[in-house]
Amino acid sequence: MKYKTELKWGFIFMASMLGWMILERLVGLHGTHIAKHPTYTNLFALVATAVYVFALRDKRNNDLNGKMSWKDGFLSGVIISVLVMLLSPLGQLIIHNIISPEYFSTVIKYSVEHGLQTQLEAESYFNLKNYIIQSTMMAPIMGIVTSAIVAFFLKTEIPKN
Repeated sequence: MKYKTELKWGFIFMASMLGWMILERLVGLHGTHIAKHPTYTNLFALVATAVYVFALRDKRNNDLNGKMSWKDGFLSGVIISVLVMLLSPLGQLIIHNIISPEYFSTVIKYSVEHGLQTQLEAESYFNLKNYIIQSTMMAPIMGIVTSAIVAFFLKTEIPKN
């Protein structure tokens, strides 16, 4: 299979995201510590970047015989990003129906009680449909940017002038 490595790492990325959501819930970021959620959830960017580093290293070392151009790494990362984008709706369904079904009601209540949003604003922002749209749009954007940067640092071939 031509894209075996990318498929593997796309699924690893999704598993790491679901694991992160379980961790967030267990430490109370979807409940008692909801006020801290916007800050700490951004730490997932470190995990996401690490997954791309490991994925492109895997691609370079196991598929490309230790030699990878920026373009090879970037294209591999783009394929992973597309897979993550395609899996994002399923990931959001799992997060909000299984891992943390009370998240939306909790964050809506917090936002309204603390004057951050009106009830209508909070309900229109914090819902499954909106989160599916956001995650599906952000996955390729963030994945492509991350791929470009990681591929630059992991390339082994210097372009010829």
